[in-house]
Amino acid sequence: MSLGTKIAWDDTVLPFQLDASDMRGRVARLDGVLDGILKQHDYPKQVEALVAEMALLTALIGQTVALRWKLSLQVQSKGAVRMIATDYYAPQEEGQSAQIRAYASFDRDRLTNSAPFDQVGEGYFAIMIDQGEGTQPYQGITPLSGGSLSECAEAYFAQSEQLPTRFSLSFGRSTEPGVGEHWRAGGIMLQHMPKASPFAASGEGTGEILTATDLVDGEEGENWGRVNILLDTVEDLEMIGPSVAPTDLLVRLFHEEQPRVYDAQSVQFGCTCSEDRVRQSLSIYSAKDIEKMTTPEGEVTADCQFCGAHYVLDPATVGFDAEDTKGE
Repeated sequence: MSLGTKIAWDDTVLPFQLDASDMRGRVARLDGVLDGILKQHDYPKQVEALVAEMALLTALIGQTVALRWKLSLQVQSKGAVRMIATDYYAPQEEGQSAQIRAYASFDRDRLTNSAPFDQVGEGYFAIMIDQGEGTQPYQGITPLSGGSLSECAEAYFAQSEQLPTRFSLSFGRSTEPGVGEHWRAGGIMLQHMPKASPFAASGEGTGEILTATDLVDGEEGENWGRVNILLDTVEDLEMIGPSVAPTDLLVRLFHEEQPRVYDAQSVQFGCTCSEDRVRQSLSIYSAKDIEKMTTPEGEVTADCQFCGAHYVLDPATVGFDAEDTKGE
């Protein structure tokens, strides 16, 4: 694959369909998106890996939704990594890029040398969809389970949506010759769309976390098992690049499943924070509350956890008792 072709696939999500097995999927590659997200904070390596994995999941899942505004993924836990939050903003016009942002909250003193997912304790994995003004946001939650964030996402789709779903992800620091060390990630998402099993639909059973195989049987189960065996043959370098284009990878993995590809969606790092949004968030506070937030220098400050933007405001102009300066 040429350098130009490789760059063309960086920071993209390619939708595809497997006609022979009635499945859909996505192939994602992230490069500049991860650099934009991770350079905002000096994360320890375990936290970096978790944020990279979460951003990759967000890119794959966000592209599967008929989204008008925002999809958010969130992990809340009692572990050293207390929270990971990501947002995926749909393109507002045809031809525009989707935007992704992410950050993590953690207790540095509690981090260990164990694997990244070991830094996450008991908690939950949530997906939220907000289609914008005039709509009711949707939220689904499932307990953290398995040994990775991708396994948590698979459990979420099985438990909350009754959709058999599989992720195969690879991410890490790239050390390509002649290129500075930087983060790259790639992954494949597969999703089958059958009816939920009677066990799942009736609400009966033991209360255990469902998996994708609980939701398919008969011919659908055979298709699901066969396609997953094919996906198991994928190699890390095939997902991340730079030697194999996503279209070539789909043919290599699934040529007997009749893969059909659609238009790729570009993604980029982006944040929606602004001074107006900060003022709006402070509008619920009284002048007395604002006084408590005011620094010794006589300023109210706010920092965006996603992009690092720093806002400095006059305390007299924020809160529901704020002075009206528009007419001055």
